[in-house]
Amino acid sequence: MSSEQAVHAPPRLFGREHLALVLGVVGLVTLAAFENRAVGTALPTMVREFDALGSFGLANAAPNASYLVSLAIAGLWADRRGPVAALRAGAITFALAQLLVGTAQSMPMVIGGRLLSGFAEGLLDVALMVLVARALPAALRPRMFSLFAAMWILPSVVGPVLTGLVTEQVGWRWVFLGALLLLVPSWLCLRPALRMLRTPADASAPETPTTTGPVDPAPERGADARDLLPWALAASVALFVLSWAGDQLEAHPTTAWVAIPVSLLVLGVAAVRVMPAGTFAARRGFPAVVAVRGLGGAAFAGAGAYLPLLLTLLHDFSPSRAGVTLSITGVSWALGSWLQGRDHGLARLTVLRTGLALMTLGITGTSLLAWTSTTWPGLICWAIAGIGMGLNSSSVSVLTLDLSDATNSGRNSSAAQMAGTMSIAAVFALFGTLLAVNADHPTGWVFGAIITTSAALALAALLTSARVPRGQR
Repeated sequence: MSSEQAVHAPPRLFGREHLALVLGVVGLVTLAAFENRAVGTALPTMVREFDALGSFGLANAAPNASYLVSLAIAGLWADRRGPVAALRAGAITFALAQLLVGTAQSMPMVIGGRLLSGFAEGLLDVALMVLVARALPAALRPRMFSLFAAMWILPSVVGPVLTGLVTEQVGWRWVFLGALLLLVPSWLCLRPALRMLRTPADASAPETPTTTGPVDPAPERGADARDLLPWALAASVALFVLSWAGDQLEAHPTTAWVAIPVSLLVLGVAAVRVMPAGTFAARRGFPAVVAVRGLGGAAFAGAGAYLPLLLTLLHDFSPSRAGVTLSITGVSWALGSWLQGRDHGLARLTVLRTGLALMTLGITGTSLLAWTSTTWPGLICWAIAGIGMGLNSSSVSVLTLDLSDATNSGRNSSAAQMAGTMSIAAVFALFGTLLAVNADHPTGWVFGAIITTSAALALAALLTSARVPRGQR
């Protein structure tokens, strides 16, 4: 290859220039995915060992409470100081969380570690998005996001089994302490790329633009942490109370029935305050992207969370067979994300709308599981919905960066993450309440209503996507 050809060669994700960065980022994403999947398998053993079954729901809800606050901090921090400091803090916090849980002598220590884990996840999620925006050319971002999704396949399929074996053979503590072994090489791979990053001021220089389409101005939110963080904290408390109330509907019904609507109200008010202006009206531009993220995430998560229970109660699946929906979700989502990252020649908005259309049709077809005695048609439709989610979720990430620059990519990324988190929490509360009311005998119509509502949310996301600006491929 001549020197002129080398200069004009298209960038490659696994080329020498980006290889260390890609390996480091992939390592962190895979590590976070394994930790996410591992907790669900190890936590039942942990609460039994500490004789703290009543703390099970608290331990599950703790990361969500700290995650929202962390997103708000990370967005502001990454925009002002660049992603390196936030990424370093996220990695250190993640290590402390694993160490605290792995050496826990009581359930409060476990819950404290889970709070740190949620905080670390928020820092890492936003910092990695900003890192991708600043370190990779726009042409490689779709492929990087497809790689993110692919890194969830192995943890989704193998993670629960591996965690179960480790828990049984050497103890649940090594599930968390073992994660520290992978953190070190991942960070060492990232260090050369991090040293090469420019400062925020330099990154916005004209010769190295970070966007490929029209840039939205910074979200019209609080200019600093004093405006944003109190509302993020209020949303976190509301999420925590919602999770607690769902667990207390039978034990303390009166308190729980009061807490649920109050928490939803607080969550709604906080969402208005922390989201970019115009999000709830789906204003054209970045607010519409945030609205699509919230609606699409709620639709897919709302249906997927109840499929294992549906299959167990209505189709007599064993727990292991019912868990097949998790495998379908991981593989089909990754497939959709891989497809959006190919050189297909389609506009990004077309890919987004195709994904939302597939998700709407797929979730609608999944409702067959609630109304009929057959299972394969519904599971095939769920796989189609997963492909659609992979197409649209990665496209939302690409569009978020396309509509951002070096001054607001952190806040825009955190806004998109917050929208997904809060909308999912809201539908979980509503669907959980519906199920609790019919807990004595949940028939097909209960699950049918849940899945049909999820399909309606997916359709709303598809309609809202008409207000997303057209960008580059």
